[in-house]
Amino acid sequence: MPNTTNAHTVAGMIARLHDPQYARWAAQIKATGGCRQPIHLRGHVLHVDQATGALLHRYSTSTEPDGVLRVPCKTRRASRCPSCAETYRADTYHLIRAGLAGGKGVPETVSAHPCLFVTLTAPSFGTVHTRRERDGKLLPCHPRRDAETCPHGRVMSCTARHGADEECLGEPLCPDCYDYSGSVFFNALAPELWRRFTLALRRHVAKLTGHSLKGLREELSIAFAKVAEYQRRGVVHFHAVIRLDGPEGPDSPPPAWATSDVLAQAVRHAHQAVTVTAPAVDSKPSVVLRWGAQLDVRPITLGGDLTDQAVAGYIAKYATKAAECVGTLDRRINATEDLAALPIREHPRRLIAECFRLGSLDGLADLRLAEWAHMLGFRGHFSTKSRHYSTTLGQIRTERADYRRNEETSTGRLPLFDEDTVLLISHWSYAGKGLSAGDAVLAAALTGSYVADHPTRLEPSHG
Repeated sequence: MPNTTNAHTVAGMIARLHDPQYARWAAQIKATGGCRQPIHLRGHVLHVDQATGALLHRYSTSTEPDGVLRVPCKTRRASRCPSCAETYRADTYHLIRAGLAGGKGVPETVSAHPCLFVTLTAPSFGTVHTRRERDGKLLPCHPRRDAETCPHGRVMSCTARHGADEECLGEPLCPDCYDYSGSVFFNALAPELWRRFTLALRRHVAKLTGHSLKGLREELSIAFAKVAEYQRRGVVHFHAVIRLDGPEGPDSPPPAWATSDVLAQAVRHAHQAVTVTAPAVDSKPSVVLRWGAQLDVRPITLGGDLTDQAVAGYIAKYATKAAECVGTLDRRINATEDLAALPIREHPRRLIAECFRLGSLDGLADLRLAEWAHMLGFRGHFSTKSRHYSTTLGQIRTERADYRRNEETSTGRLPLFDEDTVLLISHWSYAGKGLSAGDAVLAAALTGSYVADHPTRLEPSHG
């Protein structure tokens, strides 16, 4: 079978290289930036003079290789397409950094506004294998001199010094003792816990400074930008940039009483104060969930210990990752699939099974646990920001599109039209996605991108 597959790949490469339209196909591939699973579009664009009705310019995919135009998939997941994920990471980096140092329409004076980098963790749902270091020295996992034996006969101790890539990291010492339902509920309710955290934060800032909430809004606004990260045990925690602005957002300075110390006090209070209640299941009472005991609060300063570049890079890195980092899959899992046959670790397998089990219970439909089983119950957006934090990803992408359009116009690849007098008529339809095995190898050679052992298959349109 491998020889047959290789022969098919080589045959596909030869056929593409001998195609009279190879140069145009290569140009399309380069334009996608090395996308692993480019989207195939069929359609046309017409530029019509509104006054006379004359056709000024026409583009149609009928003259393109294979009759389609290939465009990037634009996924944020590095596991699916490293090229598009890198673009997403870079855009997120600039979005976050603009809110710290200025740029992209944000004044540079924003760098003087009080700003904190906050990490909110999840509580414990059972003892798991972990890698611990202190002063550069690797420590035993969970050494216990008089370790207890759990009800399932396992000694709750581990003296191993785990390597950074060991598969056991994040695995429970006793899976039967681990609170899988609690872990799933925390992931599902983490977005609500974050929402309540932001509300409690504003209320406590108002209390500390002697304001009502209405009075606070007239003098101060609080901006957020956050990203969710999966820990190896399969629960999310949040990294957030929290900034104090004047009432007009980053364009206005905050009042003198709005300091980093005031913000830090409010963050610590909100971290302790907010809770969310998980539903009662299996004849057990409802459980109150809160943030984990670990809370990291650090000021962000230009040229300090924690710089704007470091924070922006850290958040942008995790914006391209999801639950696959835990060892699960980066696609939806159907309830009819055989979970035992999935190529994943046992711990995420149990979490996925718990999502399906809980999702089938009455009263839990709103959590959509079965639909988000591949995300271990978390269904929130991975990277979010408040409206006035900085620019948006959409604006960054629009700037890139405008730049490319101007470049094509200046080089003569596109005609120069007066947008006020020209009517644009376009029609597009989805025609599939992906690359054949041979095309994937050639695309990697053209763009310098990585080719997986099993390249994305070519998926045709289904009507």
